[in-house]
Amino acid sequence: MAHDRKFRFGVQVSSAADAAGWRERAHKIEDLGYSTLFMPDHFIDSPFAPMVGITDAAAATTTLRVGTLVLGNDYKHPAVVAKEAATLDVLSEGRLEFGLGAGWQRTDYDALGLRYDPPGVRVDRLTEAIAVVKGCFTDGPFTFVGEHYTVRDYDAQPKPLQRPHPPILIGGGAPRVLRMAGREADIVGINPNLSSGELDAAVVRSSVAEQTRQKVEWIRDGAGERFDDLELQIRYFFAAITDDARGLAEAVAPGFGLTAAEALESGVALVGSVDECCEILQRRREEWQVSYIVFGDDNFEAFAPVVAGLAGT
Repeated sequence: MAHDRKFRFGVQVSSAADAAGWRERAHKIEDLGYSTLFMPDHFIDSPFAPMVGITDAAAATTTLRVGTLVLGNDYKHPAVVAKEAATLDVLSEGRLEFGLGAGWQRTDYDALGLRYDPPGVRVDRLTEAIAVVKGCFTDGPFTFVGEHYTVRDYDAQPKPLQRPHPPILIGGGAPRVLRMAGREADIVGINPNLSSGELDAAVVRSSVAEQTRQKVEWIRDGAGERFDDLELQIRYFFAAITDDARGLAEAVAPGFGLTAAEALESGVALVGSVDECCEILQRRREEWQVSYIVFGDDNFEAFAPVVAGLAGT
C-alpha cells in the first residue's frame, strides 16, 4: 500500500538527569505532538542503553511511539535483539519502530575491543541480520544459514504485536546500504556517509543537497516497485528557528567547508523562521519524498510550532 507521505516528527534523545526527568521528557515529547521518541546506540557520549530507555518511555506514555535510531548490529546477535524488540512491541501495545544499522562509530568499537571490519563486511552482516530478525518475527520456526549467522529450526517467542512486524528502519548514506534499505525496510533514514567511522569533513560534504538527491535515487533503485510504500526520514543535525538564517549559516558554514547557501540546502540542515521551515519541509517532501522529520533533544521544543503546523498533513 502506498505511503500517504503525511508529515510526522520524532525526537532523538540519549539520557536525562534521573528517572523523573526522563519520564517528564517523554511526556513533553508526546504532549507537543511528536510521533516518536528515538534513542541512539553508542557507548561514547550516549549514556542510556536504548532498549531499556525506550521501554521506560513507552511505559510512561500512552500514544508516543518509541524506536531505535539505530541499534548497532555488531553489538548483539540479531536473534537476541529481535526477542527484545518483540517483547517491547507487546508490552508497549504495538508502539515500537525497530531501527537497525551496520554500526559506524569507530570509537565505540575501540572502547569495547571489537574488530572494526570494513564497511562492506559490516553491511554484509547487517543484510543477514535483517533476514534473521524477519525470520524471528514470522510465525513458526525458521532456518537461516549465512556467512555470519546460522539459525536452525528456531521459533522465536514472543511474536510482535504489530504484524507482520514492527516497522523496520534502516538508515545509511552510501549506495549499497541504501539500496538494501530500499529492498528490506519500511522506513529509510537518509544519513550522511559515515564510512570513515568519524565525523570528518567528508561526512559534511556527503550531506549537501545534490548528494541527498542521489541518495533518494539509490533507495529508489533498491526498492523498485515498492518505493511508494516506503517512509523516508531525515534526522536534522543543524536545526534552528531564527529570523536570520543567512547570518547563522554564514557564521557556521565555513567551519564545515561549506558556503552559506550549501549549508542551508544541506540534507541535514533546517534553519529559518517557523514559516520558512514549514515551507522548506514541504518543498523537500515534494522533491525528496521525505516526510518523517527527526530533531534532537536540544531543539525539539523550539520546533514545536512546526510540528503543530505540519504533523498529519
